[in-house]
Amino acid sequence: MLVHHGIRAPIRHRTFCTTIRAQRNFPNMPRGVAKGGHGTVQLTNPALFHEKSYINGAWVHAISGKTQKVYNKATNEVLAEVVDQSRQDTEEAILAANEAFKTWSKTTAHYRHDLLLSLFYKIRDNSEDLARLIVAENGKALSDARGEVNYANSYIQWFAEQTLRIQGYTTPSAQPGVRTTVIRQPVGVAGLLAPWNFPLAMITRKVAPALGAGCTTVVKAPHEAPLSALAMAHLAEEAGIPKGVINVLVSSRGTNESEMGLALCESSMVDKISFTGSTRVGKILMRQSASTLKKLSMELGGNAPFIVFDDADVDAAVSNALACKFRCGGQTCISLNRLFVHADVYDEFVQKFKDQVQQLRVGYGLDENINIGPLVSEASQTKAESHVRAMQDAGSDVLVGGDKGEGLFFEPTVVLAKQGVRMPTDEEETFGPVAVIYKFESEEEVIRLANDVRVGLAGYFFSQNVHRCFRVAEALHVGMIGINTGMISSSAMPFGGVLESGFGREGGPTGMNEYLYEKALCFGGV
Repeated sequence: MLVHHGIRAPIRHRTFCTTIRAQRNFPNMPRGVAKGGHGTVQLTNPALFHEKSYINGAWVHAISGKTQKVYNKATNEVLAEVVDQSRQDTEEAILAANEAFKTWSKTTAHYRHDLLLSLFYKIRDNSEDLARLIVAENGKALSDARGEVNYANSYIQWFAEQTLRIQGYTTPSAQPGVRTTVIRQPVGVAGLLAPWNFPLAMITRKVAPALGAGCTTVVKAPHEAPLSALAMAHLAEEAGIPKGVINVLVSSRGTNESEMGLALCESSMVDKISFTGSTRVGKILMRQSASTLKKLSMELGGNAPFIVFDDADVDAAVSNALACKFRCGGQTCISLNRLFVHADVYDEFVQKFKDQVQQLRVGYGLDENINIGPLVSEASQTKAESHVRAMQDAGSDVLVGGDKGEGLFFEPTVVLAKQGVRMPTDEEETFGPVAVIYKFESEEEVIRLANDVRVGLAGYFFSQNVHRCFRVAEALHVGMIGINTGMISSSAMPFGGVLESGFGREGGPTGMNEYLYEKALCFGGV
């Protein structure tokens, strides 16, 4: 498998591509797909493979009859030809969800809890197949895909239990003979728009609390990687979740995708929008939802700082930074984007981090020895390359990697940022396997640098000084902080950001509140 060694040299690009070409046959890749001849993923349960959308309990074609191809990101082979839907299909799904809400919203919490647990067991029993689907459609390594399936399912389990904890409360009245009680009820139909980087987990993180609260859903699956979402719908059907409660749509990039989002935002029958994606698109959806004043949740872009102070455990910081940057090829919204290292430990950290990055293996994700798969698109690859070239032009040193390979592959890369020069990573996420290391001298300086952005999703820092831990945690303008850890995601933790990283929280004890509203009941004459 491909292992990167050494400092950047003129022949590195040629060497990298040659190694990738030598792997083009991928001898360890399973063959034989669920749907005759499409793609390169082998499933124990072929029934999970769907190319139609799921509306009102039925698997249906697009009304227009249009389809779109889904590609294996590592081999560029066609995995599937799925539906390509638009506004009219979306309106059908909204009608189905609206009709289903009339009965689903009146079911007991125990009934919804039991169905969610049934779905949890279905996903658990099919976890390896789901992981293989994710590898093929998304590109991530099998270990990351397995982790995603478990992470996705943890939200099903968590919100199944939280369903039983939906509670109201009473408040004292200022008037005699009056009692005030507050109950919580489901908001209605929820439009859920999910990204491609976690094509299963980002959907279960939205679907589970919505269903637990008593809402019905219209899910827009990511067009780059829709197969695991459709497989989830199949398992939900098997679990006994009634028709119309979950509807899953797929549209192609461009006009159809825009029309689908617009239909969800403008419909008076949709009461809630939950979106995970870019800040730019989040702002568009907010504007489109304004006419109906929907309840919104927005988990948008970030630019995570990762700070290593002079009193940090350097070895722990290195291993956590490696995972935080290169998990899923750096294509996560909470991946570190700016790596700040104190001058006193800078040389030690850089050498150890470089040594670890050089051991990362790039290739087709179904190989058990692979750490990083391909990027999701040519645009992602081009963005990573352009960031590296811009930093080189600004005088930064590329310590490891820096080049793209055949197809959608990109080398794990380490860049030593030029001091005092603003980098592309100061402006936006790279969303790829490029780690940029900055040197700093003081706590005040690094807090200023870390906060010098308009987004605030996640941040990380390493320090063994308890006083500093509290100071820095309170000073960083982000919604989530990892203190002496680079892995923060958990279904038990409220996930979300501040500033232009959005609002609302997913997961945790309050995550279901995004799909509920409070109703005050005032009893007189008591």
